Amino acid sequence: MIKRKDYLAILTIVFMMITSITGILSLDFTYSYEFINQYGHSVQMYGYGIYAFDTYFQAPISIGTDICILFVLVPVFIYSYVNYARKNDKVSELKLISVYAVALYYGASIAFGLTYNQLFLIYLGLFSSSLFGMFLHIKNIEWEETCSISKGLKVFLTLSGVALIVAWLPDIIPSLIKGTTLQLIGVYTTVITYVLDMGIISPLCFVCIYLLNKKSPLGTVLLAIMLKLCMIVGIMMISQTICQLASGCNLPLGAILTKSFSFVLLGGFAFYFNQKMYKELIG
Repeated sequence: MIKRKDYLAILTIVFMMITSITGILSLDFTYSYEFINQYGHSVQMYGYGIYAFDTYFQAPISIGTDICILFVLVPVFIYSYVNYARKNDKVSELKLISVYAVALYYGASIAFGLTYNQLFLIYLGLFSSSLFGMFLHIKNIEWEETCSISKGLKVFLTLSGVALIVAWLPDIIPSLIKGTTLQLIGVYTTVITYVLDMGIISPLCFVCIYLLNKKSPLGTVLLAIMLKLCMIVGIMMISQTICQLASGCNLPLGAILTKSFSFVLLGGFAFYFNQKMYKELIG
């Protein structure tokens, strides 16, 4: 018997299915062409499907993301929503908040990071429904419990926060020193991943440590969000790397090890701490 309903969750699921399925149907690497971007550089464009006007570097990443969203995040979101709807407990609502946050990360990435296309209103809807859905539950949840923070968890959150800086800062600093654009800027004006990871997610890792040390209930809510996001991003890195390799993109071994593998490894640790956290909260 369904006890609680959340129409924003249903909308978020539908929007994610539309965006991810459309993206996966754009999987065809044979339509690429050369284009001179606004910076006067020659850029290889993807040329097919919903990502026709995105770069040949970005489109495979987006398709890899869509694969993870459709086959991982959507089922997890549905499962979390069903548990929330049938149960009248705070833990199920906390889990729903955490998947909302991942959907918001995805929605922000495609709404702000991709070239304008026919799905823009769907991207906007996903961003809006996940944002307000997450904050609605954060507002409603009467969370008073706090989970303990071990040395291992502190190290994990610290490494996660630092890893996001270490992964992307080397791409940015040389361009600032030389006064040029980013090497893989393509047809874009900025890279939304840098903004989200370095400007929001990385600082939140350290805010989470501070709040957990202070025994603040908000720290537990943030921890649930950070762990779920790390887990999904770890899986996402696998599908993104596979799509990039399938496209013929020349990925240096160093980039795979320092970026893809490091995020997968952090995702594995996030899964461990996530299981440990909920065991402690459920008792």
